[in-house]
Amino acid sequence: MDEKGESEPHPMKNPTTVERKSERELVVTRTFNAPAHIVFEAWTNLKLFKQWWTPKSFGISFVSCEADVRTGGTYRFVFSHPASEQPMAFFGRYIEVVPHSRIVWTNEEGADGPVSTVTFEEKDGKTLLVLTELYTSQEALDNAIASGSTGASGASEQFELLDELLVTLVRP
Repeated sequence: MDEKGESEPHPMKNPTTVERKSERELVVTRTFNAPAHIVFEAWTNLKLFKQWWTPKSFGISFVSCEADVRTGGTYRFVFSHPASEQPMAFFGRYIEVVPHSRIVWTNEEGADGPVSTVTFEEKDGKTLLVLTELYTSQEALDNAIASGSTGASGASEQFELLDELLVTLVRP
């Protein structure tokens, strides 16, 4: 065990930061110890995506996961939760997909859904990931934060799961 109570060997854990950049914009950043093409693959390959997208502490699981990850494509993710009789659907369309560097999508399950952008910037074999959520108004972002429905609400846990997955995908 090291000083922080972690057992060796562990991949180096990088922090996830969440910052409100403006009245309408929330930004989540994290560096991953993997090249951009592999991190991008974990976002666009549904078999991989399903392994890390749902934070375990939320108690939700995928019922279905469909996505045509290309500019003009659509997605629909349906989740179940033990406390809910009805499944929850999240859906939208991909506005822009640039392999290994950028994905922009809509969140259309509500009138105030944000436009989300994730960028992948590689340097020295590591990837800086920046996830931005741009809401329709300050009130929409305030409401999303209060309800815990922002992408940032589970980002740290999601990105820990993504880290664990990436370790299995990166070849030394």
